[in-house]
Amino acid sequence: MKILLCNDDGYQAPGIVALHAALQSIAEVEVVAPEHNNSAKSNALTLHSPLYVHRAANGFRYVNGTPADCVHIALTGLLGYRPDLVVSGINNGANMGDDTIYSGTVGAAMEGYLFGIPAIAFSQVDKGWGELEAAAHKAREVVQQLLALPRPDQEPWLFNVNIPNMPLTALRAPKFCRLGRRHAAERVITQQSPHGEVMYWIGGAGPAKDDADGTDFHATAQGHVSITPLQIDLTDHAKLAHWARVAAYWTGAEQPAVL
Repeated sequence: MKILLCNDDGYQAPGIVALHAALQSIAEVEVVAPEHNNSAKSNALTLHSPLYVHRAANGFRYVNGTPADCVHIALTGLLGYRPDLVVSGINNGANMGDDTIYSGTVGAAMEGYLFGIPAIAFSQVDKGWGELEAAAHKAREVVQQLLALPRPDQEPWLFNVNIPNMPLTALRAPKFCRLGRRHAAERVITQQSPHGEVMYWIGGAGPAKDDADGTDFHATAQGHVSITPLQIDLTDHAKLAHWARVAAYWTGAEQPAVL
């Protein structure tokens, strides 16, 4: 089995080093990761400046671009082969609920999924790399378990996995769950630059808004490894017929629809 490994914290981050070591026992693992931290870059691609690939002393390749850049160029020419799985992480901090929209970790995995390759994004719930070895061990188990599952029509899948920072013996069984929700982000932070200009820093993520039973927030709070299957289709299917009726009113074909 061949695995393409990426992350958003950069190729030197402890999370990707630990995950690479754990996965090497079950697969041939190729690392193509960002040169620097690219947290919250989502699915961004670099289109207006060149990308360069270098190889580090440990064999990892790194790119002066985003996580999605790394996976994209790896799959469109850099590797020269098609991997069986794209893995991203382990991220330094949770990617639950709304985080998945912004996450570069999820973005890297999603890029592989868009190319028709099964993909998994791994994150630790708390920042600081606590119990990282246990998380890497559990991530390897999850990879093995997910690859053993039947795939209907051989369609690829995309999973978002969050692992509590706990000893391996304390981690509870993986639990499939939906994404929760967060409150709005904290206020922007303002500072004055040495030149007297106002600088703005994006505030921290808000607390959990929907952490009910069945969500990733609830599962990890109970010590479970949360696994959420993700999809790309952003269409609001439940409202599609309603908006079609509204459009019919615009053309005079129907009476006004209740908005």
